[in-house]
Amino acid sequence: MAVLNKAQILAADDLPREQVTVPEWGGDVFVRALTASERDAFEQELTVQRGKQIEVNMKDVRAKLCSRAICDEAGERLFSDADIHALGAKSAAVVTRLFEVAQRLSGLTGADVEQLAKN
Repeated sequence: MAVLNKAQILAADDLPREQVTVPEWGGDVFVRALTASERDAFEQELTVQRGKQIEVNMKDVRAKLCSRAICDEAGERLFSDADIHALGAKSAAVVTRLFEVAQRLSGLTGADVEQLAKN
């Protein structure tokens, strides 16, 4: 296998996308893996410091991940952080289905959330 240089690494399309049928919304959407920066921001939003304690904040966790992962065919986000509340008002079953795809594509597991809580 070839040794990559900086330009090749930065040019690589390493964010897999998956087309997901959402009959409840009348069509399909694309879901993609998070970038490293998006995952860091997502994980940071899951923690709240209260004094010396750090607690896990699960408020809108599905909508937060989906807002970063639902994209157009080119991989560009459809939702901004300002849309999290509106996305959270959609069907829990639909958002959970998309959340699970985003989780899988991003290599984000339930154990990762538990680890955040321990740290």
